[in-house]
Amino acid sequence: MSSMASLKLSSSSPISIPKSSGIVGRRGVSFLFRAEQSPSSSSDHQDKCQRRRVVVTLGVVAPWISLLSKAPASFAAESKKGFMTVSDNKDAYAFVYPFGWQEVVIEGQDKVYKDVIEPLESVSVNLIPTSKQTIKDFGPPKEIAETLVKKVLAPPNQKTTLIDASEQEVDGKTYYQFEFTAQARNYTRHALGVITVFNGKFYTLTTGANERRWEKMKDRLHTVVDSFKITV
Repeated sequence: MSSMASLKLSSSSPISIPKSSGIVGRRGVSFLFRAEQSPSSSSDHQDKCQRRRVVVTLGVVAPWISLLSKAPASFAAESKKGFMTVSDNKDAYAFVYPFGWQEVVIEGQDKVYKDVIEPLESVSVNLIPTSKQTIKDFGPPKEIAETLVKKVLAPPNQKTTLIDASEQEVDGKTYYQFEFTAQARNYTRHALGVITVFNGKFYTLTTGANERRWEKMKDRLHTVVDSFKITV
Protein backbone atom coordinates (compact mmCIF):
# COMPACT_ATOMS: atom_id res chain seq x y z
CA MET A 1 0.00 0.00 0.00
CA SER A 2 1.35 3.45 -0.86
CA SER A 3 2.52 5.61 2.01
CA MET A 4 -0.01 7.98 3.49
CA ALA A 5 0.22 11.56 2.27
CA SER A 6 1.05 14.17 4.92
CA LEU A 7 -1.84 16.04 6.51
CA LYS A 8 -1.82 19.81 6.05
CA LEU A 9 -3.16 21.66 9.06
CA SER A 10 -4.30 25.25 8.96
CA SER A 11 -6.99 27.26 10.61
CA SER A 12 -8.91 27.84 7.40
CA SER A 13 -8.11 24.78 5.25
CA PRO A 14 -9.75 21.35 5.44
CA ILE A 15 -7.78 18.50 6.95
CA SER A 16 -8.16 15.86 4.27
CA ILE A 17 -6.73 12.55 3.20
CA PRO A 18 -6.75 12.56 -0.62
CA LYS A 19 -8.00 9.55 -2.54
CA SER A 20 -4.54 9.06 -4.03
CA SER A 21 -3.23 8.19 -0.58
CA GLY A 22 -5.35 5.04 -0.55
CA ILE A 23 -6.95 5.94 2.78
CA VAL A 24 -10.60 5.44 2.00
CA GLY A 25 -13.61 3.97 3.72
CA ARG A 26 -14.92 0.49 3.02
CA ARG A 27 -17.37 1.91 0.49
CA GLY A 28 -14.73 4.03 -1.25
CA VAL A 29 -15.65 7.29 0.53
CA SER A 30 -12.64 9.39 1.48
CA PHE A 31 -12.50 10.97 4.90
CA LEU A 32 -12.73 14.77 5.09
CA PHE A 33 -12.87 16.80 8.25
CA ARG A 34 -12.59 20.53 8.84
CA ALA A 35 -11.47 22.71 11.72
CA GLU A 36 -12.73 26.23 11.31
CA GLN A 37 -11.27 28.95 13.48
CA SER A 38 -13.74 30.70 15.71
CA PRO A 39 -14.02 34.44 15.24
CA SER A 40 -11.62 36.50 17.32
CA SER A 41 -14.52 37.70 19.39
CA SER A 42 -15.46 34.15 20.47
CA SER A 43 -15.06 33.14 24.06
CA ASP A 44 -12.37 30.77 25.33
CA HIS A 45 -15.09 28.24 25.92
CA GLN A 46 -15.99 28.20 22.21
CA ASP A 47 -12.30 27.82 21.24
CA LYS A 48 -11.92 24.83 23.55
CA CYS A 49 -15.08 23.19 22.20
CA GLN A 50 -13.83 23.67 18.63
CA ARG A 51 -10.48 22.07 19.47
CA ARG A 52 -12.24 19.16 21.17
CA ARG A 53 -14.31 18.52 18.04
CA VAL A 54 -11.15 18.33 15.90
CA VAL A 55 -9.44 15.98 18.36
CA VAL A 56 -12.49 13.72 18.57
CA THR A 57 -12.81 13.60 14.78
CA LEU A 58 -9.15 12.71 14.39
CA GLY A 59 -9.55 10.11 17.10
CA VAL A 60 -12.35 8.42 15.18
CA VAL A 61 -10.49 8.39 11.86
CA ALA A 62 -7.09 7.38 13.24
CA PRO A 63 -8.08 3.74 13.94
CA TRP A 64 -9.25 3.39 10.31
CA ILE A 65 -5.90 4.69 9.09
CA SER A 66 -4.06 2.36 11.44
CA LEU A 67 -6.03 -0.70 10.32
CA LEU A 68 -5.63 0.08 6.63
CA SER A 69 -1.90 0.63 6.99
CA LYS A 70 -1.62 -2.91 8.40
CA ALA A 71 -3.31 -4.64 5.46
CA PRO A 72 -1.72 -8.06 4.88
CA ALA A 73 0.98 -8.35 2.22
CA SER A 74 -1.00 -11.04 0.45
CA PHE A 75 -3.69 -8.49 -0.44
CA ALA A 76 -1.14 -6.29 -2.20
CA ALA A 77 0.25 -9.30 -4.06
CA GLU A 78 -3.23 -10.17 -5.30
CA SER A 79 -3.73 -6.68 -6.67
CA LYS A 80 -0.80 -6.44 -9.07
CA LYS A 81 -0.79 -3.29 -11.13
CA GLY A 82 -1.90 -3.94 -14.67
CA PHE A 83 -3.46 -7.33 -13.93
CA MET A 84 -6.90 -8.71 -13.15
CA THR A 85 -7.48 -11.59 -10.76
CA VAL A 86 -9.53 -14.71 -11.51
CA SER A 87 -10.60 -16.79 -8.52
CA ASP A 88 -12.59 -19.97 -9.12
CA ASN A 89 -14.01 -21.15 -5.79
CA LYS A 90 -15.68 -24.21 -7.27
CA ASP A 91 -12.48 -25.70 -8.70
CA ALA A 92 -10.21 -24.06 -6.11
CA TYR A 93 -7.71 -22.15 -8.24
CA ALA A 94 -6.70 -18.55 -8.93
CA PHE A 95 -4.45 -16.63 -11.32
CA VAL A 96 -3.97 -13.18 -12.82
CA TYR A 97 -4.05 -12.02 -16.44
CA PRO A 98 -3.07 -8.71 -18.11
CA PHE A 99 -5.63 -5.95 -17.90
CA GLY A 100 -7.48 -5.52 -21.20
CA TRP A 101 -7.67 -9.17 -22.18
CA GLN A 102 -11.24 -10.38 -22.77
CA GLU A 103 -12.89 -13.57 -21.61
CA VAL A 104 -13.95 -15.90 -24.42
CA VAL A 105 -15.72 -19.24 -24.35
CA ILE A 106 -13.91 -22.20 -25.93
CA GLU A 107 -15.29 -25.68 -25.67
CA GLY A 108 -13.17 -27.94 -23.48
CA GLN A 109 -11.50 -25.07 -21.63
CA ASP A 110 -12.48 -23.99 -18.13
CA LYS A 111 -11.28 -20.38 -18.55
CA VAL A 112 -9.86 -18.44 -21.50
CA TYR A 113 -8.78 -14.79 -21.68
CA LYS A 114 -7.15 -13.27 -24.74
CA ASP A 115 -6.07 -10.04 -26.39
CA VAL A 116 -8.56 -9.10 -29.09
CA ILE A 117 -5.84 -7.45 -31.23
CA GLU A 118 -3.07 -10.01 -30.75
CA PRO A 119 -4.94 -13.35 -30.75
CA LEU A 120 -1.86 -15.41 -29.89
CA GLU A 121 -1.64 -13.56 -26.57
CA SER A 122 -3.90 -15.54 -24.28
CA VAL A 123 -4.21 -17.64 -21.16
CA SER A 124 -6.29 -20.77 -20.74
CA VAL A 125 -7.03 -23.19 -17.92
CA ASN A 126 -7.99 -26.80 -18.54
CA LEU A 127 -9.09 -29.43 -15.99
CA ILE A 128 -9.36 -33.18 -16.52
CA PRO A 129 -10.09 -35.91 -13.94
CA THR A 130 -7.23 -38.07 -12.67
CA SER A 131 -6.72 -40.82 -10.14
CA LYS A 132 -3.21 -39.58 -9.33
CA GLN A 133 -2.55 -37.90 -6.01
CA THR A 134 0.23 -35.56 -7.12
CA ILE A 135 1.82 -34.34 -10.34
CA LYS A 136 4.96 -36.29 -9.40
CA ASP A 137 3.02 -39.52 -9.96
CA PHE A 138 3.12 -38.80 -13.71
CA GLY A 139 6.90 -38.49 -13.84
CA PRO A 140 9.60 -35.77 -13.81
CA PRO A 141 8.93 -32.24 -15.17
CA LYS A 142 10.74 -32.58 -18.50
CA GLU A 143 9.11 -35.89 -19.41
CA ILE A 144 5.58 -34.69 -18.64
CA ALA A 145 6.10 -31.31 -20.30
CA GLU A 146 7.39 -32.87 -23.54
CA THR A 147 4.39 -35.18 -23.73
CA LEU A 148 1.92 -32.36 -23.13
CA VAL A 149 3.55 -30.02 -25.63
CA LYS A 150 3.73 -32.58 -28.43
CA LYS A 151 0.41 -34.35 -27.94
CA VAL A 152 -1.92 -31.85 -26.27
CA LEU A 153 -0.83 -28.20 -26.33
CA ALA A 154 0.10 -27.87 -30.01
CA PRO A 155 -1.47 -29.21 -33.21
CA PRO A 156 0.32 -32.23 -34.73
CA ASN A 157 1.39 -30.20 -37.79
CA GLN A 158 3.40 -27.73 -35.70
CA LYS A 159 7.05 -28.19 -34.78
CA THR A 160 7.49 -27.94 -31.02
CA THR A 161 10.56 -27.31 -28.90
CA LEU A 162 10.68 -27.67 -25.13
CA ILE A 163 12.98 -24.96 -23.79
CA ASP A 164 12.84 -25.57 -20.06
CA ALA A 165 10.94 -27.47 -17.36
CA SER A 166 11.20 -27.15 -13.60
CA GLU A 167 9.52 -28.07 -10.33
CA GLN A 168 8.25 -25.70 -7.62
CA GLU A 169 6.83 -26.40 -4.20
CA VAL A 170 4.34 -23.83 -2.85
CA ASP A 171 2.33 -24.27 0.35
CA GLY A 172 2.91 -28.01 0.29
CA LYS A 173 1.71 -28.41 -3.32
CA THR A 174 3.91 -29.35 -6.27
CA TYR A 175 3.77 -27.46 -9.58
CA TYR A 176 5.65 -28.13 -12.81
CA GLN A 177 6.43 -25.07 -14.95
CA PHE A 178 7.70 -25.22 -18.51
CA GLU A 179 8.51 -23.08 -21.55
CA PHE A 180 8.16 -24.07 -25.19
CA THR A 181 7.68 -22.87 -28.76
CA ALA A 182 5.24 -24.15 -31.37
CA GLN A 183 6.13 -23.29 -34.96
CA ALA A 184 3.38 -23.08 -37.56
CA ARG A 185 3.79 -22.17 -41.22
CA ASN A 186 3.20 -18.42 -40.75
CA TYR A 187 4.08 -17.82 -37.12
CA THR A 188 5.74 -19.18 -33.99
CA ARG A 189 4.06 -19.06 -30.61
CA HIS A 190 6.29 -18.76 -27.56
CA ALA A 191 4.48 -20.13 -24.54
CA LEU A 192 4.65 -20.92 -20.83
CA GLY A 193 2.73 -23.50 -18.86
CA VAL A 194 2.14 -24.74 -15.34
CA ILE A 195 0.54 -28.02 -14.25
CA THR A 196 -0.46 -29.57 -10.95
CA VAL A 197 -2.77 -32.20 -9.47
CA PHE A 198 -5.25 -31.63 -6.68
CA ASN A 199 -8.37 -33.37 -5.42
CA GLY A 200 -8.77 -35.67 -8.41
CA LYS A 201 -8.11 -32.99 -11.05
CA PHE A 202 -5.18 -32.40 -13.40
CA TYR A 203 -4.80 -28.62 -13.87
CA THR A 204 -3.08 -27.06 -16.89
CA LEU A 205 -2.59 -23.33 -17.40
CA THR A 206 -0.91 -22.14 -20.59
CA THR A 207 -0.16 -18.62 -21.78
CA GLY A 208 1.89 -17.24 -24.64
CA ALA A 209 2.45 -14.73 -27.42
CA ASN A 210 3.68 -14.46 -30.96
CA GLU A 211 7.47 -14.93 -31.04
CA ARG A 212 7.88 -11.45 -32.54
CA ARG A 213 6.34 -9.98 -29.35
CA TRP A 214 7.98 -12.32 -26.85
CA GLU A 215 10.54 -9.82 -25.51
CA LYS A 216 7.79 -7.31 -24.88
CA MET A 217 5.39 -9.78 -23.27
CA LYS A 218 7.56 -12.32 -21.47
CA ASP A 219 7.63 -10.59 -18.07
CA ARG A 220 3.84 -10.30 -18.03
CA LEU A 221 3.42 -13.91 -19.13
CA HIS A 222 5.79 -15.11 -16.40
CA THR A 223 3.66 -13.16 -13.92
CA VAL A 224 0.58 -15.04 -15.15
CA VAL A 225 2.21 -18.46 -14.77
CA ASP A 226 3.74 -17.66 -11.38
CA SER A 227 0.38 -16.46 -10.08
CA PHE A 228 -1.43 -19.75 -10.68
CA LYS A 229 -2.17 -21.44 -7.35
CA ILE A 230 -4.52 -23.94 -5.78
CA THR A 231 -6.47 -21.92 -3.24
CA VAL A 232 -7.27 -24.51 -0.55
